[in-house]
Amino acid sequence: MAYYYFDFREAEKQNRYGLLSSLLSQLCTGCDSFCDILSRLRSAHASGARKPTDSALTKCLKDILLLPCRGPIYIIIDAIDECPNTTGMPSAREEVLELLQELVDCHFRNVFVCLTSRPEIDIQTDLETLAPLQISLHDEIGQKKEIIDYINAVILSDKKMGKWRKEDRQLVIDTLSEKADGM
Repeated sequence: MAYYYFDFREAEKQNRYGLLSSLLSQLCTGCDSFCDILSRLRSAHASGARKPTDSALTKCLKDILLLPCRGPIYIIIDAIDECPNTTGMPSAREEVLELLQELVDCHFRNVFVCLTSRPEIDIQTDLETLAPLQISLHDEIGQKKEIIDYINAVILSDKKMGKWRKEDRQLVIDTLSEKADGM
């Protein structure tokens, strides 16, 4: 299993290169055959002195995913919406979505991918063509209830907020619950 979070606080974790590098290093911890492929990539780049391209990393990942392995491989990619969609042609987000399309098009056996994101239109549009199963939690009653329960618990247990007027606490709860947007 490999997990990746597009962290909005770290620029190097908001692009295709960061995603590929992390997935490769995580996947190679569990299988010698995977390590051999990664080792060949490292050798081809002056034993790590030269940085491999996105294309080289993508090829390495595809080669790894093509190998027969002991069981299923799960890849979890969280917060695609944190990948910037503003600069570059294509943008970092477009490059990530393109990579995901490439991986799905390979029809790897025993590879299962879970993607999470806020429902931004460009991401939804691209992912609609990829996913045989799509679940949106943003509009689920249970998701909203959990968020409201969490907000209530935090506000009602905070000593400083406990001194606020009841109406002010309720206004904060209502506003945060409304603005949470499923998150």
